[in-house]
Amino acid sequence: MKKMITSLVACGALLVPATPAQATAPKDPVQALKSKLIAGHGVRFTETTTLSGDDKVKLQDRKGMFQFNARGVAASDIKTNALKSEPERSISVGKVGYTSGGLFNDRLPEGKTWLKSGGMYGGAGGFYGQVINPAEPKTLATLIKKGRLTRSTITGKITFDELEKVSPWFGASIPLRMHNEKVTYTLTLTSAGLVSRVKSSYAATGVFDKSEFDGKTITIDSRFTGWGTKVSIKAPDPATVTSKMTN
Repeated sequence: MKKMITSLVACGALLVPATPAQATAPKDPVQALKSKLIAGHGVRFTETTTLSGDDKVKLQDRKGMFQFNARGVAASDIKTNALKSEPERSISVGKVGYTSGGLFNDRLPEGKTWLKSGGMYGGAGGFYGQVINPAEPKTLATLIKKGRLTRSTITGKITFDELEKVSPWFGASIPLRMHNEKVTYTLTLTSAGLVSRVKSSYAATGVFDKSEFDGKTITIDSRFTGWGTKVSIKAPDPATVTSKMTN
């Protein structure tokens, strides 16, 4: 009889399902991020930006990588293919940005292919690019605090002004803003607590206050892979760089 009771108890234990927290709760995302912030390492991403209203139009695609230091992003290298522009590449190292192609394709002196600026990390593509950078610990902590965690996703809303206070990336990517819009965001986490996807959206007139953008929404969907991958990003050859445009 004792053996039978013991067997039944053991079988019952096997039938008890794991709680949702046990089965799906990711690790602390901020600590997971900080564990990857090692000089010479980084993360890769791809993203698509769309404009929706009466219909849906793809504005641009971007792909690139971030290189880390102990505080977050130390450098970036991003390629942009926009709807109404030539392909663009932007490199940032520290607080200096370099942009080639795109809107600047025919506006540089002969022999120069890169425009140096004081901080447009994402180049012209940054105006339609992802406003939320999950590689910034302070930004990520703020998004978690303001959002709601449901299994492996964090959803919430944050204003442009609130983002600018915590995110160097946001301030540099979209330096000109017409209104203090709210950004609706969803972060998807891996079981290790790292961000694998960021989807954000806001009223298009928040950045481009034009009548044709009234009632329309900009949505950016970004995927992040290879957290901790070795990355090496360097500034362009100085001989190809200028800080002046011809027109």
